Amino acid sequence: MTGKRWIALGVAAVLFLFSTVFTVVTQQFGSEVDDFIGAQGMGVNEETMHAGTDAGKIAVVHIEGMLQDTGGDDFFSVGYNHSRVLNQLDRAAEDGEVHGVVLRVNTPGGGVVESDEIHDRVQAIQDDYGKPVYVSMGSQAASGGYYISAPAEKIFANGQTFTGSLGVILQSFNVSELAEDLGIEAETFTSGEHKDFLSPFSESNEGEQEIAESIIDDAYEQFIDVIDDGRENLTRDEVYELADGRIYTGNQAAENGLIDDTGHLEDAVDSLQEDLDRGDLSVVEYVGGSGMPSLFGFAQQLFPGSEQRQLEYILQDNDGPELMYLYTE
Repeated sequence: MTGKRWIALGVAAVLFLFSTVFTVVTQQFGSEVDDFIGAQGMGVNEETMHAGTDAGKIAVVHIEGMLQDTGGDDFFSVGYNHSRVLNQLDRAAEDGEVHGVVLRVNTPGGGVVESDEIHDRVQAIQDDYGKPVYVSMGSQAASGGYYISAPAEKIFANGQTFTGSLGVILQSFNVSELAEDLGIEAETFTSGEHKDFLSPFSESNEGEQEIAESIIDDAYEQFIDVIDDGRENLTRDEVYELADGRIYTGNQAAENGLIDDTGHLEDAVDSLQEDLDRGDLSVVEYVGGSGMPSLFGFAQQLFPGSEQRQLEYILQDNDGPELMYLYTE
């Protein structure tokens, strides 16, 4: 194991210790702590990126990290905070001063459900509130990251952004041989033949493999529908051809029609300003509360690549198999 990975495990241990101490404090002081956490974690604060000379504003919402709802306390959530992102999207939709939204997407994707919830919020901002949504892709906006971007009116990406990875993954661990080597025998009693489907203590049989394939196919077709609906420039057959799981750079995505243009966050904001034609609007970005996320932000700077995702995985609840729109290295 490399020194960097040892440090990652050390940071994970520190964060776990903080979380444990916090749990004890919460049990002792109950509602007082809950009220404080709610105020700190779920608040939507604005920071001005550009002070415009005309009335109204453009809201920038950052979506970074693996899209996974850990169900934890918002104040102590690690990395990506699903509740906070949904709250920010709702704020952008309901704020009468906001005339358009830019999503800054920098994620390898994540859970199928979480991706779909964000997608539906983005769709509602445009359809129900009449506000255009543009996307600026960061270093990666793959799989679920593309899923949440697809309904946007315009998509921008850096020429070397990693996007694509259009597809589904269902993963579980099998430790049956290891358990046997250790002399551990797991006894499982079920009410049906497939109740222990994808159990880590038994190998999948042919019937269970067919079940897994049917689940994956259903989620895959939903992904195809989302792209087909969002990218009117592509036919459904073209979407199928592109959705074979491969990664595309931003330049390649511009050529094959998955995005509209290459550029940075500033280019997406400027394009939205021009298309809105409302003069010089202010540009604000939404930021959440403080606390544990800032400590995890330090860890993200230490481990910007796969180590970051491993650290997130260690600290998040992974009680069983989960269907994912996720790009994995």
